[in-house]
Amino acid sequence: MQPIFDFFFGQYYEYPTLFIYLEVIAVIFGFLSVWYSKQENILVYPTGIISTLIFVYLLWQWELLGDMMINAYYFAMSIYGWYIWTRKVDATHFTPVTKMTKREHVWSILIFVATLLFVFGVYEYFEKWNNWTAYVDTITTAIFFVGMWLMARKKIENWIFWIVGDIISVPLYFYKGLTLTSFQYLLFTIIAVFGYFAWKKSLNKNLQPVLK
Repeated sequence: MQPIFDFFFGQYYEYPTLFIYLEVIAVIFGFLSVWYSKQENILVYPTGIISTLIFVYLLWQWELLGDMMINAYYFAMSIYGWYIWTRKVDATHFTPVTKMTKREHVWSILIFVATLLFVFGVYEYFEKWNNWTAYVDTITTAIFFVGMWLMARKKIENWIFWIVGDIISVPLYFYKGLTLTSFQYLLFTIIAVFGYFAWKKSLNKNLQPVLK
């Protein structure tokens, strides 16, 4: 049992206790945020803000710049999403789940490419191209940037980006030594699949004609 524990959590022996506690708190609130997103519950944003703020601090300490920028971006988009989700489209209805428009497809591509170039520039400036994870980190950052933007706009396609990014992040974070965060992304993947079908059900309900 001890070898198994050491395999998954051995890297934590060298971490400050404060960092371990903070990562646990961030993982819990991150899980809650994704769960509330699946439920179309506005609590997705306050819980997400707490999680992202903690991760920004931790990732800065661990010098994982791409991951840190993802969480800083999440924080900003959480404020934007909070506004969009609480905005009423008429006297009684809030912003519904919808599909991406052609314009949003174009914007998604632009955000993806712009993020790749930006993260590449950051890694280049700080001379952080010292591991293959930096290249994967650049791609996942771009994927998550698009996913978060689409989630804030309540587009069902956001879940596809989350699923792809989460699947990549599970082994990536485990390799980086962040086992708890790796497990978090594994749970995120599962919830994202259920979230997609839950939002699809909501979308189909919104598209049904009103029977008179």
